[in-house]
Amino acid sequence: MTTDFFRRFGLHLGLCLLLLAPLGVARAGTLLVLGDSISAAYGLEQADGWVELLQSRLEQAGEKVKVVNASVSGETTSGGLARLPRLLKEHEPRWMILELGGNDGLRGYPPQALQRNLQQMIRLARNEDVEVLLLGMRMPPNYGRAYTEAFAGVYPKVAEAEEVPLVPFFLEPIALKEGAMQTDGIHPTAEAQPALLDHVWPCVQQLLEDGVNSESCTP
Repeated sequence: MTTDFFRRFGLHLGLCLLLLAPLGVARAGTLLVLGDSISAAYGLEQADGWVELLQSRLEQAGEKVKVVNASVSGETTSGGLARLPRLLKEHEPRWMILELGGNDGLRGYPPQALQRNLQQMIRLARNEDVEVLLLGMRMPPNYGRAYTEAFAGVYPKVAEAEEVPLVPFFLEPIALKEGAMQTDGIHPTAEAQPALLDHVWPCVQQLLEDGVNSESCTP
């Protein structure tokens, strides 16, 4: 066999390997979800919650991403802030989804405190080179127009100040949908969980690719 044969064989083999290789490059690392009862699958089987569904979808997409659900029912932003340093040290995530603030609003906490806590959590994560996706919440109208508007306005302010992507209202696709909430009127049903995942999925994809800023994430 001549040298020319081996050269042609090598080129052919290389082309075959290229064609057989996956088109995308799978990401690897840990994605931390820091949330409250909405992400802790309150009242549901854990497997039915949107976070578990996210893990399944990432696996189906060929991503080597481990999702750690650190969500706790009843959690406030102050509680999340207190727990975050330990979570960052323990899990060493590359990415974080921050879904907190709803309980602050339900308890009537000052929006200024909500904003301060969210920003501190984002900065703690960024100090460890963790990319953050922020999920916004809103309060029902019975809390009064002044408070509900001030509360809703916190999330865009935080996203702009910290330059992180934002889903303005996490519950938007199901908030007014009949039968989407459990009997308490606050927590989504199992049937509503896929819609929550679909709502955030575009931003999650962008986050895993190379990080996103507050202007490029559009759920």
